Amino acid sequence: MDPVIVVGSGPVGLSLSLALAGHGVPSVLLDEGPGKDEPRPARSVVLHSDTAAMVQRLGCTTLRDEGARYAAWRTMRRRQETRRITFEDHPAPLHLPQHALTRGLRAAAGAHPLVQLATDTKLESLEQDDRGVTARTRGGDTTWWRGSHLVGCDGARSTVRKLLGIRFPGWTAVERHAVAALRAELPWPGEALLHRNPPSGPEEITARPLPDGIWRLDWLLPPRGDLVTPDALVTLIRDTLALWCGGSTPPYDLIDTGVHIQHHRLARRWRDGRAFLAGDAAHLLGALGTQSVEEGLRDAENLAWKLALDWHQGASDALLDSYEGERRTAVAARLRAADQTMPVLRGGAGLRSLLPGSGRSAEGLLTDGHLGRGPLGGRPVYAPPVAVREVPTDTEPGGPVANVPVSAPDGSTVPLRDLLGRGKLLVLLVAPGTGVWDRRHWAGAGLMPRLAAAVTALPVPAELLVADAYPGAPAHTVLLVRPDGHLAATFAGVRPAELYAAADAVRAGAPAGVPATPAPVID
Repeated sequence: MDPVIVVGSGPVGLSLSLALAGHGVPSVLLDEGPGKDEPRPARSVVLHSDTAAMVQRLGCTTLRDEGARYAAWRTMRRRQETRRITFEDHPAPLHLPQHALTRGLRAAAGAHPLVQLATDTKLESLEQDDRGVTARTRGGDTTWWRGSHLVGCDGARSTVRKLLGIRFPGWTAVERHAVAALRAELPWPGEALLHRNPPSGPEEITARPLPDGIWRLDWLLPPRGDLVTPDALVTLIRDTLALWCGGSTPPYDLIDTGVHIQHHRLARRWRDGRAFLAGDAAHLLGALGTQSVEEGLRDAENLAWKLALDWHQGASDALLDSYEGERRTAVAARLRAADQTMPVLRGGAGLRSLLPGSGRSAEGLLTDGHLGRGPLGGRPVYAPPVAVREVPTDTEPGGPVANVPVSAPDGSTVPLRDLLGRGKLLVLLVAPGTGVWDRRHWAGAGLMPRLAAAVTALPVPAELLVADAYPGAPAHTVLLVRPDGHLAATFAGVRPAELYAAADAVRAGAPAGVPATPAPVID
């Protein structure tokens, strides 16, 4: 069968190709450029626990060496600290230059036998039929490509989106930020800062640490103000450092600068037959602390397992449609929350006048966006195809599962997220006490033989895992987890017929033309 064609080799395109490879699906990655990235420390990304775990699973090794986890998060208003958040109970956000993320993903893709990289190759046209997609390109050694599917990860000016005739409405220049990457000693080593309404200067400043004493500083600018000259930027830097360092500007080494403009746009459609959009080709966001790259990584993780199921054994149109249904809905909710919150946060009228203590409310909302929480930043919850929740747990159906230690089939104990993205559903049995026993001693005892038979009989590949505990779940709870780590269903004990029905709902039914098969009877 033909590989999947991925257009665009930024973080999202590279992640999608690697995610497909994890599911055993080959891809061709069309890169319009030479396959190299200019180092730009002032252009960085923040990854939270789910996306950082995904990138690590894909084989990216730059997170450890070139990323910095926040030691804490500070919020200041005028000259006073109003809040300080530590990360003792959950992982801190990871901050790293975007070029480092891209380089690490590209190295992993270049080493993977299922990923073919084609540089200096620009897409010019595409045609679809019932069996696949033909893409014609210029540059490089090949001028046409044949694929089972095609995914446009080619950015805000997406050629794929234009060729498909998909509209991209939204708002232009929602926010502007002057940005600088510099090396300096600040009073709070390793701690990120949100400074609202400082005594002078811009309305809002953020400082986020990078390794080796480097910081990224952002200054909120008027939406349609004057151009930021080099002299004006140097004045911003000196005044800000003096504000934070007792009135005098400490020594600093300016490494990189820029002006970043955030737009809010959402493509009308994310699927056209066998062609799909992902990342900035499908959506633009980034105001109020939201992370556009991170949402693109979630696009890739959601789409990869669905394309893989279609590639290996066929999938229903409903499953392929669910990519747009789930991801577009999640991003639209994020954009809607930002649009509704903007008057509160940016000093306008309307909602601000209705909120008591509006300054502190605004800081809380912004903090949520930066730290991946709440409507501006929280991880998505997808509406499950079947709401089976016989046993309540701390994870609602459709939400991301907790990263608990589990016993893998080889007997090792690993975090649950390490086993995602391998083309299989995960069936997790909560069995207190099993963590202290060797797997071979309990794999054939109690509920395990019947549950193992039920898992083997499911309509899609699945893997049986065991956990000593899961948040909010009593003993003998069975959880059905999608390949992208979202909870599909929970059961009280071994329920083969119901488990089969839930797995069939996860795949949105049998592929077109394939008769549905009843759940097998398991004694």
